Amino acid sequence: MSRETKLILCPVNLRHVKVEYNAYAEAVEMAQRRGAKLIVATVAPEIERNLNIYNSDKYWGEELRKFVAAHPAEGVEVEYIVRKGATHRQIVKLADERNVDVVVMESANPKVSDYLLGTTASHVVTHAECSVYVVRS
Repeated sequence: MSRETKLILCPVNLRHVKVEYNAYAEAVEMAQRRGAKLIVATVAPEIERNLNIYNSDKYWGEELRKFVAAHPAEGVEVEYIVRKGATHRQIVKLADERNVDVVVMESANPKVSDYLLGTTASHVVTHAECSVYVVRS
């Protein structure tokens, strides 16, 4: 018996959108094939490096919407979520809270030039209750 996929979570690091686009594109395609809803989320830092960002929820929410608008998810219902805190913990927490069926995410920080699974992806794979689909860039 195959499992139904109704809800997909795709965390996006907006500081690395050129790399993160691969996982997002895969998540959109998966949602289209399976008729699933897509949650596109980003995790904002608790303390902004840029002191001009007064309301980080609003700022990162707008940036997330711009990202999706630049790469439309045709025929897919998309929900946007901004969280604050440690990225690896927030992804797992969100996946558990929303009872997602699969997390689709990138494998490593773009600065890492080896073949190891990134620390964030490794944590999510280890601790998430759902399936995790890791996309290599």
